[in-house]
Amino acid sequence: MHCLPTYHLGACTVLLVLLAWPAGARSVESAQAQNYDAEAALKHSQAAIGNTLRHAQLVDTNGHAVNLTDLAGKPLLVSLVFTSCYHTCPVTTRYLAKAVANAREVLGKDSFNVVTIGFDTLHDTPDSMAAFAKSQAIDTGNWAFLSGTNESVATLVEDLGFIYFPSPRGFDHIVQLTVVDRDSRVYRQVYGEAFDLPWLMEPLKDLVFNRSSSTDATLAGLTDRIKLFCTVYDPATGRYKFDYSLFFQIAIGFMIVASVSIYLLREVRRSRRPH
Repeated sequence: MHCLPTYHLGACTVLLVLLAWPAGARSVESAQAQNYDAEAALKHSQAAIGNTLRHAQLVDTNGHAVNLTDLAGKPLLVSLVFTSCYHTCPVTTRYLAKAVANAREVLGKDSFNVVTIGFDTLHDTPDSMAAFAKSQAIDTGNWAFLSGTNESVATLVEDLGFIYFPSPRGFDHIVQLTVVDRDSRVYRQVYGEAFDLPWLMEPLKDLVFNRSSSTDATLAGLTDRIKLFCTVYDPATGRYKFDYSLFFQIAIGFMIVASVSIYLLREVRRSRRPH
């Protein structure tokens, strides 16, 4: 499976994910795959933005029932994989782990949740998901590896706009990370085995700091807005950091405004004194 960036849609960077199908395959499934319309798949994925996740019962690696709607209240990242995948899914998951680590350094370790869901319901059992997590060295809080039934996975696949086909290699699928808001609505899609960190961080900042709807004038709201504007991307390191220089710029600007105001006030008072 190969993921190639192709174009920019409006203000939102989007990748067109092209799926490589095995040459010479003659099965019906492979024929369907070869007729796959990559642009239609992208449109289908983008059309899922705004969908509210429905109730879909899943199971974690300990056999405990989990529903994604139970995770409402915090932003959620959803990645779909199949555990018998030998390349794309492991690479995607390891890269996601690095992105999540950087995002939590900046936004807070409890600021969002992550779930990896196995869509191959025949083989992606709780034990298989546990083994997959271990093989990718994923052992972090607020990150669950889940499996489900045909019905529950079909519901999630539809809600998330995820497309996959059986193939001689297992499955060919769109490589997609879905960002879900605190109300269980699909907020953004991020594509590719590896992506530039801002494609994930910017929508996460929107949701963690309530960028689009925050009107809170309390100290907590002010603190979030400061974090929002002082969190910047450093292309040299490929990581986000908290830019303290913005505080100094704000302080210098405040001092200049205060000095000018004091000067003008003194001049007004002097002009009103009798000569």
